Amino acid sequence: MSRAFLFIMDGFGVGHAPDAKAFGDEGSDTFGHVYAQARPSIPTLASLGLGAAAETTGGTNVFPNAKIIARHGAATEVSKGKDTITGHWEIAGVPLAKDWGYFPTTIPAFPQDFMDALIAQAKLPGLLCLGHASGTQVIEDFGEEHLRTGKPIVYTSADSVIQIAAHEAHFGLQRLYDVCAIARELSYALNIGRVIARPFLGETAKTFERTGHRKDYSVLPPQPTLLNVLSTAGRDVCTIGKIGDIYAHSGTGREIKVSGMEALTSTTMAEMPKLADGGFLMVNFVNFDTDFGHRRDVPGYAKLLESFDAWLAGALKLVGPDDHLFITADHGNDPSFKGTDHTRERVPVLWFNPKQQPGSIGLRNTFADIGQSIAQVLGVGPLSSGTAF
Repeated sequence: MSRAFLFIMDGFGVGHAPDAKAFGDEGSDTFGHVYAQARPSIPTLASLGLGAAAETTGGTNVFPNAKIIARHGAATEVSKGKDTITGHWEIAGVPLAKDWGYFPTTIPAFPQDFMDALIAQAKLPGLLCLGHASGTQVIEDFGEEHLRTGKPIVYTSADSVIQIAAHEAHFGLQRLYDVCAIARELSYALNIGRVIARPFLGETAKTFERTGHRKDYSVLPPQPTLLNVLSTAGRDVCTIGKIGDIYAHSGTGREIKVSGMEALTSTTMAEMPKLADGGFLMVNFVNFDTDFGHRRDVPGYAKLLESFDAWLAGALKLVGPDDHLFITADHGNDPSFKGTDHTRERVPVLWFNPKQQPGSIGLRNTFADIGQSIAQVLGVGPLSSGTAF
């Protein structure tokens, strides 16, 4: 029986989406701009058809002489968002029919009644920041005041999110989680997609560093996802990294929570051979997004692409003759673009099966085609959205 592996390169777009102008992202192109500026050596992704996938969206095939071994194309998001949850849910067959709630670029960005209730229920001395901010810059700007006052740092972004940062030792990790749980309950009425706990360590602005104990508080998908369908069918489901948080731990099977690119790649390599026949393994490689996309670091992004590509060559050897490997992304995060937020882009779709002839799957109208295709090769479904390719 076939097995399926789905690798999500978080924040890896291949050209701005048709509606990118509405998001302020016209002209963004994560892969195109990283390649143009840094020329990373990525022969494995080239052989899987990444250059041809970028050409599908109107970009340039920078690997015209690559010997392609996979099927390739790109997909356009139909959900009205460019955040992690929206992209992942649509990949798994559940596009969002309506948009999330968002916060304005004012200070405070949050409603007064929300802030008052959070302070009262969590027994806090107050809150810091209260606006749109970069996750790394905000702890440098407010971390020392947080240590002096005990006030957690509460901020947001262009995504539908409330992020709460606090010192893991001085404030307490469990206390931070408790504050986020209260914020999650209070934010349902605001239709906010996620509340994220952002613990950090260090004693000064220059030494503060976020830890791997991040925790996401998400809402349940409105319909059964690919993960739910597979779990209900009794299949072996293994999810690595932050996948469990993204899907609110619904249908996510054996969750392995690790952080950092080395841990993600080594864990994935260890778990691929263990996956049972008919099983599904899904992993999110978040570091493209968090370490280099948001930080607008083109050279760093390119170096991570090279190391991921070298690792991917080994992962391909674990794909059996009846197995299927899918590689895609949840949104863009162009490190050469203005600002620090995600970018509204199309995403690559690469599909490798050792028995399959290479070729194009074209430009797909929704990310949900990916989930529907995985359901088909695993013999479950069909899902409620998407057309199998």
